[in-house]
Amino acid sequence: MPNFDALRDYLKQRTQTEFVLSFAEIEQIIDDDLPRAAQRASWWDTARAPEQRMPQREACIAAGYVATRLVDGVRFRRADAKRPRFR
Repeated sequence: MPNFDALRDYLKQRTQTEFVLSFAEIEQIIDDDLPRAAQRASWWDTARAPEQRMPQREACIAAGYVATRLVDGVRFRRADAKRPRFR
């Protein structure tokens, strides 16, 4: 399992409310390959099964971000940011 401390540190340095990283960009940040499980949305979901200790989710939470898997990457949104309202 890759070490996600580098992802946590990277996220802490970001100032955007929301941004997307491709899987390749994340692999570059952590200097390792993502496991196959990273393709599943549930692997990134910071709100799902909080009792399960998952280093990638803990890295996001520690940096103050909520992660959502997209087709070809992951969206990171500040946990304290208001969700946009659509009418």
